[in-house]
Amino acid sequence: MLTVEEHNRQAAIAYKTSPEPHWIDKLNDGRHVLVRPLRIEDRDREYNFIKSLSRESRHARFLGEINEPGKTLLDQLMDVDNQQRVAFIALVHDNGKLIEIGVARYAAAKEHECECAVTVADPWQHLGLGHILMQHLMTAAKANNFTSMYTVDEASNTPLRELTNALGFHTVTNPDDATQVISSVKL
Repeated sequence: MLTVEEHNRQAAIAYKTSPEPHWIDKLNDGRHVLVRPLRIEDRDREYNFIKSLSRESRHARFLGEINEPGKTLLDQLMDVDNQQRVAFIALVHDNGKLIEIGVARYAAAKEHECECAVTVADPWQHLGLGHILMQHLMTAAKANNFTSMYTVDEASNTPLRELTNALGFHTVTNPDDATQVISSVKL
């Protein structure tokens, strides 16, 4: 097992080759991750990321059962224009490869309002990665002239509610479905 310092030293070499824009962020345990916009060549990474999620994490992300991300779903997830539809992925250096460990995205919902989602690989949860990804996403949404952001999720998803509360979101029960909550924030 690599020390944090050795992990970061090896990762720094790999992260230098990433195209701009990108950010190197530090997790709560001291390890560095690379965050950058999702690119078309990340399709296989995105597929492998979704497949690696636990059943519970996939259910939380897609609000339902999904065993295998099909072509249509991947097409939708990869459809980003970096204005109306934005996605940032978090990558970590692992044995000479960059592995996707998290993703945050938004899509325009109404004028000046966007819907967002964030997903973190199970072993990388509770390290601050969701917070990091959402901060980058909120900054991008504001720069693209969105004034508010929201997410819809199951009322039982306590980790997401804790994250959104920490980011200043206000949460209410979905008036159309009492099993869901809507969390929103002004940007």
